Amino acid sequence: MKMLSAFTAGLIFGLGLIVSGMADPAKVLGFLDLAGAWDPSLAFVMLGAIGVAAGAFACAGRRTASLLGLPMQLPASRQIDRPLVLGSLLFGIGWGLAGICPGPGIVLLGAGFRQGVIFVAAMLIGMGIFEALQRRGARA
Repeated sequence: MKMLSAFTAGLIFGLGLIVSGMADPAKVLGFLDLAGAWDPSLAFVMLGAIGVAAGAFACAGRRTASLLGLPMQLPASRQIDRPLVLGSLLFGIGWGLAGICPGPGIVLLGAGFRQGVIFVAAMLIGMGIFEALQRRGARA
């Protein structure tokens, strides 16, 4: 049941990304182009997502287990620290350059688009570099 729930949630999320245009790098870059031909349509997608997420997080914060009986794993830290800021900056720069973020990148990969393959490969390399740096820092 857990695998079916995860698959269904992922499928709905991926379809939502496709239908909303979030998986189209050209549309995302149009949204990010504030000084040019700005396309505000994704702002409405984001506002809708924030509204749904806010309600879900409020509900999840009051629970100790999910509907399937799994333990809730919400972030424990509320601290805004250097790694969070630097990671956010890197994420934003990557999103602005490619017009793709991880969710849509995986959708593009699954659909067989070359952009998705390149993006996910670069993302995995970046994650590997981060892990290596973390391990190196922990030993020092």
